[in-house]
Amino acid sequence: MTNKRDAPFGRLRYLYMGTSDVQKDVDYYTKVLGAKKIWDISSFGTRVAALRLGDGPLVLLADHRPAPSCILIFQVDDLQAVSKELRQKGWKSEGEQFEIPEGPCCRFNDPSGNPLALLQITRPNVLGITG
Repeated sequence: MTNKRDAPFGRLRYLYMGTSDVQKDVDYYTKVLGAKKIWDISSFGTRVAALRLGDGPLVLLADHRPAPSCILIFQVDDLQAVSKELRQKGWKSEGEQFEIPEGPCCRFNDPSGNPLALLQITRPNVLGITG
């Protein structure tokens, strides 16, 4: 985890990208770009695949997100504490807190409308991902 004095959040964990065709995009990322598929889950009428393109965050291709779109998901140690601190500075979340397999998230937009999210890992390694 990044030292609080260095950056306000922890590491950028995921690039959560919308797709109009998960399989077509997975094939492109793996066969053309050489990405490694980490996992591929279909559940509750949606499909999300995680790919490693290089060092840094995993790319998540999600068919329930509009294409093109990308949400930057940053890891934090304590989602409630960070949210409270940010609210005191005028920050507002976008919708209710939601869950992904690793834990709770809170989505928000910057002033230009770019989507970001904060994630607290409460179920580490649930997807077989380490580090």
